[in-house]
Amino acid sequence: MIIYAILGFIAAALGSITPSFLNLTVVKFSLKSGRRAALFLIGGFATVLFFQANIGAYLASMLMKNSEYITNLQTVGTIILILLSLHFFRLHFFQKQTQRKKDIDSSRAYLHGLGMSLLNTFAIPFYFTIISFLIGLDYFEYSLKNSFYFSIGSTIGSFSIYSIYAIIAHKMESKLDFIADRINLILGFITGVVGIGNLIYLL
Repeated sequence: MIIYAILGFIAAALGSITPSFLNLTVVKFSLKSGRRAALFLIGGFATVLFFQANIGAYLASMLMKNSEYITNLQTVGTIILILLSLHFFRLHFFQKQTQRKKDIDSSRAYLHGLGMSLLNTFAIPFYFTIISFLIGLDYFEYSLKNSFYFSIGSTIGSFSIYSIYAIIAHKMESKLDFIADRINLILGFITGVVGIGNLIYLL
């Protein structure tokens, strides 16, 4: 139990620490709406990531010989990424910038986190790749119990890393104002570059 939980924690930490639209959204929420709203947002992320890790484990054990399914997932994910990129650019260039903090209800922040995490097309392929690698090294044997423990560790790992982003953003607010004012532009570039990269790879 402990080994699978630790493997899940490490996998989620590696996946969450790199810049993405999820952790940058945490920074945005922490700066604009406060740390409490950011933590509820992260709770929404972690809830979905628990199930995404389970799905990734199942795919790794059952679909490794059926690459066409993974290609279909990547195609849908690429379309979503490009649409997200256009959405973030629209927010940056056409939406009026609301400066300073804006209170957001905890339930609304949590639901926003659920929605953003559901749109995160990186998670399932990421866990699929990690678990496939672990299976190849004989460090992972799929079962509902092992997948559950791995997902628990992944949930804790992602929540921990995203919480660090929220805390750092809060403590360095004056230095991060420049980024906060341009967060939608940054998110648009990140999702756009990854989406176009996926499109080129698929073509």
